[in-house]
Parts: sequence; C-alpha cells; structure tokens
Amino acid sequence: MISGLEELELATILLVVVAGFAAGWVDAVVGGGGLIQLPALLLVPGISPVQALATNKMGSIFGTTTSAVTYYRRAHPDLKTALPMAGVALAGSFAGAIVATALPAEVFKPIIIVALIVVAVFTALRPTAGTLTKLRYSGVRHFGTAAGIGLVIGFYDGLIGPGTGSFLIIAMVAILGYNFLAASAKAKIVNMATNAGALMFFLPSGALLWGLGLLLGVANMAGGYVGARMAITKGSRFIRVVFLLVVAALIIKLGYDVVQENVLGG
Repeated sequence: MISGLEELELATILLVVVAGFAAGWVDAVVGGGGLIQLPALLLVPGISPVQALATNKMGSIFGTTTSAVTYYRRAHPDLKTALPMAGVALAGSFAGAIVATALPAEVFKPIIIVALIVVAVFTALRPTAGTLTKLRYSGVRHFGTAAGIGLVIGFYDGLIGPGTGSFLIIAMVAILGYNFLAASAKAKIVNMATNAGALMFFLPSGALLWGLGLLLGVANMAGGYVGARMAITKGSRFIRVVFLLVVAALIIKLGYDVVQENVLGG
C-alpha cells in the first residue's frame, strides 16, 4: 500500500494540511475548494496527475461529508430533493471519470469559462437572487429538474471537477429557486456523492495515496466543519459574497490555463 508520505519534507506536509483546511472551508461555504487543493497536491514531489486527482477526491469526501452532516444538523435541508439528486449525481460522476481517461479536459475549459462568466454576471446583477426561497416548480417537475442538474454537474465533476459546488449552488438558486443557504446545504450532500462516484472509479486503479489522502481528509474535515458553521451563522448574504469571489478565482485560473495551453504552448 502506497501512503504518499514517504520521505516528504515537513514543509510539504504543512502545505498539504493548510491547503486541505482552506479547501474544506471554501467547499463548505460555496464549493470550489479543488481550486486550492489540487494544485497543492501537484506540488508534492513525484506525484502523478492521476494520483493527485484520486487523492484529491479522497480528501474532499471527508470535507464534504463533514459539512453535509453539519448543514443537516443545523439547517435541516430538504432530503426529498437532495438524496435523489445525490444518487443521480453519483452515477454521473462515475461516468464522467470514465470519460476523463479518454478525453482531454482542455476541450471543455473554454466552455466552462463562458458558463462561469454568465454565472458571475447573473449573481452580480441580481442581488436579490438567492435571498429567499421561491421554488419555481413543484411535484414531478421539481424532482426531475433537480435530477437533471445532479446528472449534468455530477458528470462534470467526474470529468474535470473545479467549481462543482459553485455550479450546484447557482443551478439550485437560478433554476430551482432556492436561497443560497438552502442551496449550499443541499449542494454539500450532492457534492459528497459526486466525490464518492469518482473515488469508486479511482480506487481499483491503485492511484490513491492512502496516507496523504487521510492527512488531507482530516484537514478538509476541520475546514469543512468551520466553513459550514460560518455559512449557517452568517446566512445567504455571506455565501453570495464568497460565491462571487470563488467564481472570479475560477474564471482567472481556468482562463490562465487556456492561454498557457493554446497561446504560450505550455
């Protein structure tokens, strides 16, 4: 069994712990923690991209589970919507992870950037969006729409990943009509399932670095617990502000990747 901690310097271990905590906090509030955690893992000497992806998913599932439980105990999200959505998202994530092995993620990055810009503009120009829950659908149409969101974003998480939690939140706010706090609570349950789906694919491959993943998971749990409590205490307005900051960071990061790959030839 490979732990991933063999001969790592203290500075590298501290980097992983700090990145894991920060990613857990961001994920608990608005999603997008992979923007912090995955690049930090790629700095670990000798780690391959597939090992970083698998280990990132293991760390993330600890954090999303912790924040999902915290939200459930304190915010009481509607499980009638969240659980079926999570089940469909798990299947979508597993399928996305399969496709990821054959299709370069770079193909989708420009599309994702455009989608993120639309999300940011929508959220910035509609300050009342997500302040109150005003469900747009009911009955079968509500659950069908929620399942469709789970399937599409779950597939995206397995395929690429960055910003999954943010996409889940904005979809539930803009399409279903939840407020930011209710959307964030449900997004944690669904995101936990998407992490599990991708991890189910990576486990048999032997790419997972167990020791490093467990260390990352503990840090992610701590960040997830603190972030979830802050989000519940401060409410939808706080989540909206952090959401816009994270989406802006995602646009900059993915935009830089596209420029580096297609213009600079990196």
